[in-house]
Amino acid sequence: QLQLVESGGGLVQPGGSLRLSCAASGFTLDYYAIGWFRQAPGKEREGVSCISASGGFTNYADSVKGRFTISRDIAVNTVYLQMNSLKPEDTAVYYCAASDGWCTIAAVEYDYWGQGTQVTVSS
Repeated sequence: QLQLVESGGGLVQPGGSLRLSCAASGFTLDYYAIGWFRQAPGKEREGVSCISASGGFTNYADSVKGRFTISRDIAVNTVYLQMNSLKPEDTAVYYCAASDGWCTIAAVEYDYWGQGTQVTVSS
């Protein structure tokens, strides 16, 4: 059974950093693109970043370029999202998702989703 579990969220001050983890089970990352998405209260789900099944291609939303970095560790079947220079507008529930297609930040392309982890950026 394919499963994704996010962790690493929390409360951080503006300008701070967090690293989110997305632990995959029931499949190997070699065959799936992984995307990170977020949803703030009252807003639509937004694509943040993705990494291809090969690991050789990544993509970022304009709002996080230069601040967030996606990576993965095949040995532990986990994808990470390093978030630096956090802003209050980054506050949201962050989700990871898996797709057997291309790396894209379009949520509609993803079939498997984790339960989400809360990130709150506030002083």
